[in-house]
Amino acid sequence: MVTAIVAIFLFVLMMVAHPFVLLFDRYRRKAHHFIAKVWATLTVTPFFKVEFEGLENLPSHNTPAVYVSNHQSFLDIYTLLTLGRSFKFISKTGIFVFPIIGWAMFMMGVIPLKRMDSRSQLDCFKRCMDLIKKGASVFFFPEGTRSRDGKLGSFKKGAFSIAAKTGVPVIPITLMGTGNIMPVGKEGILNSGSVKVVIHKPIEGKDPELLCNGSRSIIEESLNCQG
Repeated sequence: MVTAIVAIFLFVLMMVAHPFVLLFDRYRRKAHHFIAKVWATLTVTPFFKVEFEGLENLPSHNTPAVYVSNHQSFLDIYTLLTLGRSFKFISKTGIFVFPIIGWAMFMMGVIPLKRMDSRSQLDCFKRCMDLIKKGASVFFFPEGTRSRDGKLGSFKKGAFSIAAKTGVPVIPITLMGTGNIMPVGKEGILNSGSVKVVIHKPIEGKDPELLCNGSRSIIEESLNCQG
């Protein structure tokens, strides 16, 4: 109940700030992401602890980058928002119709994507390129979907093509524990546990395949060390 009240209050605050954000910070939308950080922190803190490792590897707030991570749970986005970085997520278009959460995502500048729609994928690619050129960062789950068994899936190359074409660094991130707390398909369940977020050193290059394979290897090694 308290979480819902906080969510509504912060959403209203975001609505009030929105015209000013569009006027003064259309691309990064730092004010909205700060509100989202507070929202996410207040949402997850009562239920599980989040431990961060490698925060020194994060680029400065004004440095555009492509962030990539493994994907285990609905909780992943809430966890990542607690980092307080104004990166733009890619999300299924259907999420935007959800009251409060979907509307907040729209105001934050989250990028819509229709799966299996080539035109939507091209529009998403172009929008990500444009955002990076304007100084914003983007975030991808390169597996494309949540893992049901915790194992790391194959990576799609879209995020790495964007990084290679724009010359920005890729920041690999490993998420651990979210899939145990809220497993895929069991979003009504919240198990006890803790979450660890490992931010790895940035990698750069002009070859999307090397960036893709390198990022996946780094995240896979980190997951294996946990196991």
